[in-house]
Amino acid sequence: MIGEKIRFLRQQNRLTQEELADRCELSKGFISLLERDLTSPSISTLISILDVLGTTPAAFFREKQEFCAVFSRDQHSVKHNCDEQSHVTWLIPNAQKNRMEPIILDLEPGGRTYPDTPHEGEEFGYLLQGEVVLCVGKNTYPVRSGESFFIRPEQPHYIVNESQGVARLIWVSSPPSF
Repeated sequence: MIGEKIRFLRQQNRLTQEELADRCELSKGFISLLERDLTSPSISTLISILDVLGTTPAAFFREKQEFCAVFSRDQHSVKHNCDEQSHVTWLIPNAQKNRMEPIILDLEPGGRTYPDTPHEGEEFGYLLQGEVVLCVGKNTYPVRSGESFFIRPEQPHYIVNESQGVARLIWVSSPPSF
């Protein structure tokens, strides 16, 4: 159903039928008929509509892949930073394409994350093991095992492990930034 897919993409892009029509130099009535599958667009018109909606014909006609809700350990991806003081485990394959990106972060004693510059979004962390210090701007916050944090990353921020043991935490960034 071409019309249903176009309506979904239009709504996802927060466009009215009139706004989509104006951007494609079409009439609102044509868009309405198209979305109800009462008419079919020419190939050039469809390409124009898809361009405005931010997709390609290949992506538009691609069969939907089955949604995967569970990921096994062998699907996780691990990155060992060159200083060997931190390890990042991506818990969901290709999560950077999603609205959020969950990771497990392991910090060795004395390890720290790279300072992250201010950006849009929100970040959440839950300390599974150990102790860390969350640094946001000029403020520092001690975080212990079983505690969580939530920040809007409007200031530079990073985490440092000043303890003698390994710290392990779940960190979720929305939108993805790892």
